Amino acid sequence: MSLCNYFGISRQAFYKSKKQIVKQELETSMVVELVQEKRREMPRLGGRKLYHLLKEDLSQIGKIGRDKFFKILGQHGLLVKPKKSYTKTTDSHHHFYKWTNLIKDLEITRPNQVWVSDITYIRTLNGFVYLFLITDLYSRKVIGWSLSRSLSIEGGIAALKMANRSRKDKSKSLIHHSDRGVQYCCKVYVKMLKNAKIDISMTEENHCYENAVAERVNGILKNEFYLDSTFNNFKQALSAVSSGINIYNEKRPHWSLELQTPSQVYSQTKVA
Repeated sequence: MSLCNYFGISRQAFYKSKKQIVKQELETSMVVELVQEKRREMPRLGGRKLYHLLKEDLSQIGKIGRDKFFKILGQHGLLVKPKKSYTKTTDSHHHFYKWTNLIKDLEITRPNQVWVSDITYIRTLNGFVYLFLITDLYSRKVIGWSLSRSLSIEGGIAALKMANRSRKDKSKSLIHHSDRGVQYCCKVYVKMLKNAKIDISMTEENHCYENAVAERVNGILKNEFYLDSTFNNFKQALSAVSSGINIYNEKRPHWSLELQTPSQVYSQTKVA
């Protein structure tokens, strides 16, 4: 007596069920492969953004909605848990002038209206190195960066020079916003901003949330692109930073940008 008769099902139903199982297994393996391919570039990209990026490919595989997609991620250990880390890189106890906050209630309407700056650390086997970042507040695009072996002002200057090269129309107003760290308050950096006709804005004391976007970009680069790893040397760290920033700018969608990339938003509007 066949198993079909034993369980009270027809041979046709048995093979139909078997075919369905094979189909589901194939669909699942294809989804996992697509996710792993994206994760090779963006290792810690969240599930919702992955679903957005892969939606067109998923529609060609089968009926894979968001719930089914997340179920597959969970079954294969592909869900990402957010990581939190904090190390202070700001020394605001200095004698230099501290500027007022110019962007607290400002409406941001275009690229190169406000730049936000911040510094974060990266580990190497030889000690810490420091990443200076300047981000366009409207588009969230990193437009200036520098990896430095120290917290001295040279790293900040290099990032500012790179950012300034992205300005096309220098007749339009621009604000540089940062914390009150000595790197941003020192005479050399302030002079560079004034010479470039860039207004200076800073957070109020102990109000770190006033520079939240800059700190958020730091967090994304470290948490999603493995810049929180310990690198063998400065050269390896520099390569990882360059690759991470490029992928962040060109390929990573943002919810705040309606799932567009920073570079898309930066270039859509006539760059100031």
